[in-house]
Amino acid sequence: MMKIDDFPLSRVPATSRVSLLSVAIVHMGMLTALDQFMLGAVLGDSMPLGDAFTAIILGSLIFGLITFGFGYIGMKEGLSGSLLGRWCGFGKSGSALIGVVVAISLLGWFGIQNSLFARSLSAATEGKLSFSLAATLSGLTLTLIVAFGFRALRFTARFAVPVFIALIAWISWHTLISDHASPPVVSGQSKEMLSINAGITLVVGGAILASLMTPDLTRYSKNGRHVLMITLATIILGEFIINGLAIFIARKLNTGDIMSIITLSTGSLGLLAVICSTLRVNDLNLYSSALGIVNAVESTTGKKLSYSAVTLGLGVLGTGLSVWGILDHFVDFLNLLGVVVPPVLGVMLTEYFVVKKYSVALKTSRADGTLPDKTVTTGWAAILASLAGSYVGLSVQWGAPTLNSFLVACVSYIVFESLRIGLSRSRLQGSSMR
Repeated sequence: MMKIDDFPLSRVPATSRVSLLSVAIVHMGMLTALDQFMLGAVLGDSMPLGDAFTAIILGSLIFGLITFGFGYIGMKEGLSGSLLGRWCGFGKSGSALIGVVVAISLLGWFGIQNSLFARSLSAATEGKLSFSLAATLSGLTLTLIVAFGFRALRFTARFAVPVFIALIAWISWHTLISDHASPPVVSGQSKEMLSINAGITLVVGGAILASLMTPDLTRYSKNGRHVLMITLATIILGEFIINGLAIFIARKLNTGDIMSIITLSTGSLGLLAVICSTLRVNDLNLYSSALGIVNAVESTTGKKLSYSAVTLGLGVLGTGLSVWGILDHFVDFLNLLGVVVPPVLGVMLTEYFVVKKYSVALKTSRADGTLPDKTVTTGWAAILASLAGSYVGLSVQWGAPTLNSFLVACVSYIVFESLRIGLSRSRLQGSSMR
């Protein structure tokens, strides 16, 4: 079994690399979750069929190129994404900011998944358990489980993926093939339609955290061909199969409400499958979010926070997001991820493959299997370029926001680094003249 918790602060040696299948199964699990099915339902309900699949194709192309590039770096250097940030422009403190972004994003996913869990519980009790109470109970219970190391969820994780895939297969057969689905749901309100560019941003936003976490897995891969095949397998399963089926089902039932689709197609049995699926995902969301905050604080201040205390605090916040109604802002959440995370990845890819200012030390030390002794404390050029890309993605309406933010960050990093180098040379020349 692949152990993804080894070598947290060092390179993965060649002797510890594993098979293609070992990494691919874990990576594909990132996009075989209910949120991807929910994204497909939104696309199918808010876009014409051709536009929806165009958004998936173009969004998957952007996601695939970024994921392969970043995953290749992880394979080549044998390092996790958080460590790569130190030598890919952001520096030690800057890479901690990346951890905070990931932690906050995962906390948002915790709130969304917990909301789905709560709606399932409320529906299973036929409304006797209100959504707010169900969200509070489920969120706080899972928080206590993760905070104090209860291991029962390992059993859930072993069968949750097969159960989820079986759920999707059953919904698809019942709705699309057997034609036994209930009559189309008629909505009395006009639907807000999405453009292709908006759809592309949603597709990227729904998967971009997987790109950022890909080196954590591909550092165990043996070569670039494996990274490419892993990326393609994840896109085919998560984007084209799961999202594609959700698009057809949403159009058949005339609704983008994931809970309506599940209850119309499978009844209470489907609700139980949803509970299992969200349990599998949410314990990891909260666990990774807590680790991100603990590591970020330790790397910047040297202070070691209590993992249990951080987990409890984040769990309460995530539960509050559920009760507040973050599920109703699912599209807004994906839009935000789709323009905030790509710039960070764009900067790191640009540094490693183009600028090569800080990453050259990383490549040089690779032969010895060590890490460079020093790195810049804060990579301001990388931080400013990421902020510039995010600002453009959020404010400029022309084109695809996710692509705009990515490209602006890449170009800005080159410009900012060139200016920084120019200023440094000017200061050195001024000092020598004195």
